[in-house]
Amino acid sequence: MDVNPNMALVAAIISDKTRSKMIFIMLDGRFHSASELAYMAGIKPQTATFHLKKMTEAQIIKVEKQGRHKYFGIKDPGVASVLETFLSIAPQFEVRSLKKSPRDKALRSARTCYDHLAGNLGVKLVSALEKKGVLVKENDKYEVTNEGIEFLATLQINIYELKKKRRSFSHKCLDWSERKHHMGGALGNAIFEKILEFGWIKRLPNTRAIKITTLGEEHIPKIFNIDL
Repeated sequence: MDVNPNMALVAAIISDKTRSKMIFIMLDGRFHSASELAYMAGIKPQTATFHLKKMTEAQIIKVEKQGRHKYFGIKDPGVASVLETFLSIAPQFEVRSLKKSPRDKALRSARTCYDHLAGNLGVKLVSALEKKGVLVKENDKYEVTNEGIEFLATLQINIYELKKKRRSFSHKCLDWSERKHHMGGALGNAIFEKILEFGWIKRLPNTRAIKITTLGEEHIPKIFNIDL
């Protein structure tokens, strides 16, 4: 059987500790400058540039240019989903630093997985939508029921428009911290964007962690019937 040699290339790229740190940062779904990634990964800018070139050549990340500046991010949702799966099968790491412990707790509580919600909040939302009869599991994806169409409309989400997008509609995404599924795809992104727009959650700087706001503490349990 013929084997695609590029599989080994990708494996070699993500096996490097420094590159895996940078990939973890970019899984927030945003684009970052080389200097930002260097600072967040704790490396020199020249080192970051070297690794970014390797990852770009392997087509794991892509570059956006704004004038003289370059910004780097994960290539697409499919790549992000595969990378998140690697995290889910990797052995859990022990947090020994007091400084890292609050960061780890925040990431496990709620975070972005590329462009959708993950962590405890992401898993709870999907579970709640299943219990409400909004979603049903079908193999490796979720389908929206007729009741679900009406419910999502109350959140200003039109699934017919989402299905026109050239991407997965609502696939299962294995969560690395919960070891259960949250939801990716166009629908997962739409729900994330809406509750962000409503002010129920907010992004935190220099991290993938998401904070539930006071408004969110009031509305999320009421709308989704979950205990925060």
